[in-house]
Amino acid sequence: MTLRLLTRGNAEAVRRPAHESGRQPAAIAMQKDDQGYFTADVESVTAGDRYYYIPEEGQQYPDPCSQYQPEGINGPSQVVDHAGFAWQDGAWRGKPLASLIFYEIHVGVFTPEGTFEAIIPRLDDLAQLGINALELMPVAQNPGTRNWGYDGVYLYAVQHNYGGPDGLKKLVDACHRRGIAIFLDVVYNHIGREGNSLECFGPYFSARYHTPWGKALNFDDAWSDGVRAFVTGNVLHWAQHYHLDGLRLDAVHEIYDRNAISIWDDLQTVVRQWTVQSGRPFYLIAESDLNDPRTVQSAASGGRGFDAQWLDDFHHALYVLLDSEGRRHYGDYGELQQFARACTDGFVHGGEYVHFRHRRHGSSSANLPRERFVVFNQNHDLPGNRPGGERLSMIVDFERLKLAAAAVLLSPYLPMLFMGEEYGEGTPFYFFSDYSQPQTAEALRKERKKQFEGFGWDTEAPDPQERSTFLDCILKWSLRRDGIHRQLLEWHRRLISLRKTHPLLAGLSGGIQADPSGQHIRADLLGTTGLAVIRHAADPKHRLLILFNFSAAPLTAVIPYGDSLTTWTRLLASTVGAWAGENAASPPPPHTISTGQPLQLPPCSASVYEWRASHPVP
Repeated sequence: MTLRLLTRGNAEAVRRPAHESGRQPAAIAMQKDDQGYFTADVESVTAGDRYYYIPEEGQQYPDPCSQYQPEGINGPSQVVDHAGFAWQDGAWRGKPLASLIFYEIHVGVFTPEGTFEAIIPRLDDLAQLGINALELMPVAQNPGTRNWGYDGVYLYAVQHNYGGPDGLKKLVDACHRRGIAIFLDVVYNHIGREGNSLECFGPYFSARYHTPWGKALNFDDAWSDGVRAFVTGNVLHWAQHYHLDGLRLDAVHEIYDRNAISIWDDLQTVVRQWTVQSGRPFYLIAESDLNDPRTVQSAASGGRGFDAQWLDDFHHALYVLLDSEGRRHYGDYGELQQFARACTDGFVHGGEYVHFRHRRHGSSSANLPRERFVVFNQNHDLPGNRPGGERLSMIVDFERLKLAAAAVLLSPYLPMLFMGEEYGEGTPFYFFSDYSQPQTAEALRKERKKQFEGFGWDTEAPDPQERSTFLDCILKWSLRRDGIHRQLLEWHRRLISLRKTHPLLAGLSGGIQADPSGQHIRADLLGTTGLAVIRHAADPKHRLLILFNFSAAPLTAVIPYGDSLTTWTRLLASTVGAWAGENAASPPPPHTISTGQPLQLPPCSASVYEWRASHPVP
């Protein structure tokens, strides 16, 4: 085994063989090369051996590239034998991006056990729902045993109490056996505060930039080559050793690089090389606050090269139509026309003045392919950044939940559900942490309080350090079997089935996803509370119409497409069927409506109509 370390002083490594735990660890001298790296060749290393680095006399720290920290962030690093895992996914070739339906999970609260292996028995339920892409919140080693994951300290190490490296590999293998891709959330904009010893080894951080969470990583200053290799190597690490299908990068707008060849170019090079070597795709998805189309444009054309990005505007524009209190927190949203724009163009704010930012914001994304965006009603941030941790199911009623689900799952974008959303989970999702240093814990409490005050919240959040805060977030999976929870689950299952099978919704059908200009999707207002979204492929003889009524009152509307000979057949409605409490064994009779004929849309409803003809219509 060769130990390799970037550091700016002298260095030693200290190793304790796994089978000799009672013996005094042996110190090993390391040799420095002309690029600032120290190396040492160590004989007879086996999996399970533990070691520290000693960058300065009397100071020992875990390996910055540690792949396992079985005793937590302050314990020794442990050698992992990746070749020893018996993978069973040799036939897995990934899934096309446009076909993905994401499901975001926090490993610690998805099951009472809080482990990777405890997720596996629930995968069949997710597959039956129609989920084909699991997204894990960060699992890089964090302080303590309960954390959201965004304070990761050892980016290569898998959280020890989740099951470590083998536990994650077993989950990935199980997902692939069921046809489910698996993604991991990673953080490259900062390193967690507690246990962060990177500055003891070298210039990993930049003095030029600062993020809301601490020092920014050094991607463009002196000695940044090693830092960039630290990050690009991490991408390859997850792809190669854990067979992941992609990564979601947290807050890329807080990653700064002024080099001619940027970190984004480097990441794309690594991904291209891996996809050629592995024979399957590996996707990078961004969280970005910039409303900048360049995030998902190719690096060769000056973009950042991401395959897709989260579309916050879609959530904000939809949420204010569902919750009367929404405008209080999203003051620049609230117009039905904005949601119509989100349905067709992507970004709502494409260069106009935004009051929240006190400046113009964004650029148009109307010409981007629709599979470049991931949309959602919920993600970890949305309940987690409310003092009460309320999910959407705790804020709006049952009919609005069904309406919201239809808006996301029938959109032209890649949909994502947050764990438990499909059956209306009733547990909160708070922010929680497990710091051991009192000063770090107290600083977090003050930051959270200031954050809530800035968004106008006037209630107290539970202490994130209390274990009870974490325990209150564990899902009650059994809810999905009963009452309206089961009805909501059936509604989600039906929507996903329609999305996967209908030629104008399915990502592989040659339908709307094949047209990057968006000219085959159109959204028109129906009065002040309704929206009609029409979709068709290159052949205008087949059209799909999605109707929304956001009002608590019925809406009488006239379909604004076609002529009086155009007859539309209803495929689905949120107010008719098993998801509306009707007998599943007695399906409702077919319902048709002609263009120009008055149509009454029930309160807070979504419905889908289809038209096929042998001749084009106006």
